[in-house]
Amino acid sequence: MTDEEDRDLGAELARLQQEHRDLDAAIDALHHSPAPDLLRLQRLKKRKLQLRDRIAFVEDQITPDIIA
Repeated sequence: MTDEEDRDLGAELARLQQEHRDLDAAIDALHHSPAPDLLRLQRLKKRKLQLRDRIAFVEDQITPDIIA
């Protein structure tokens, strides 16, 4: 993997992690609202799970395989 690809993956990882934190805050705020929109809450949680999967994939791409 080239240095440029490493930087691109690092930037994508940082962006995904920030979006994941933002969604976490939005979900928390929605939970504490007087009348939470359950459909919106469900969609936010689904997006958060998708982000978690993508973050794991990008982290796997960054971490080199170690063959023992």
